[in-house]
Amino acid sequence: MRLAVVTSNANKAREAAAYFAGVLEVEHVALECPEFRHVDIGEIARGKAEFAYGVLSRPLIVDDTGLFIDALDGFPGPCAAYVHDTIGNAGVLKLMEGVENRGARFETAIAFAREDGIRIFRGILPGTIVAPRGIGGFGYDPIFASGEQTLAEMPLAEKNRISHRARALEAFRTWITQEGSS
Repeated sequence: MRLAVVTSNANKAREAAAYFAGVLEVEHVALECPEFRHVDIGEIARGKAEFAYGVLSRPLIVDDTGLFIDALDGFPGPCAAYVHDTIGNAGVLKLMEGVENRGARFETAIAFAREDGIRIFRGILPGTIVAPRGIGGFGYDPIFASGEQTLAEMPLAEKNRISHRARALEAFRTWITQEGSS
C-alpha cells in the first residue's frame, strides 16, 4: 500500500518512511490542514484526517501531539505548541515553581484514513518535568525526563525508539501488518 504522510514537517515524514520500510511505501504530502480544537488529541487528529482525506482521497496518516502535566490538570494538553511558542519552557517551569508532583506525559495520536473510515492509534510516553538539561532535541525536550535523562540528553536514535510518536507508529504498524495478513 502507498501511504501519504500528511505533515508540514519533513523530518516527521522521513521518520515515518524509515519506520515503515519494507511494510508500506510512504510519500510525504505537505498539505496544510486546519488545526481543530478539542481536549482529545485523537479527535484533533481525526479532524485533520477527515480534511486531508477529503482533499487527497487516498490512504494517509496525520498526527497530533500534546504534553499533559499532572499538577496542572493536564495543561498544556493539546495546546502544547501554542504554549511553547508563547511562554516557552521558562513559562512552564514558572507555573511549576513549588509544585512537588512533577509527573507528565507526552501523547501522540495518529489518525489513519482511507475509504472505509478513520482509525486512531495512540502512543504515550510518561515522564517528569525537570530543570532544563541537554542540548539536543527541540520544544519541551530539555525539561521532559523519561527515566534518568531528558529527551534533549538522549541520542536521537534512542529518543526516536522510545518516543510517544514511535509508540503510536508501532501501534499502527502492528495493526496494518495484521490486517494485511488477514
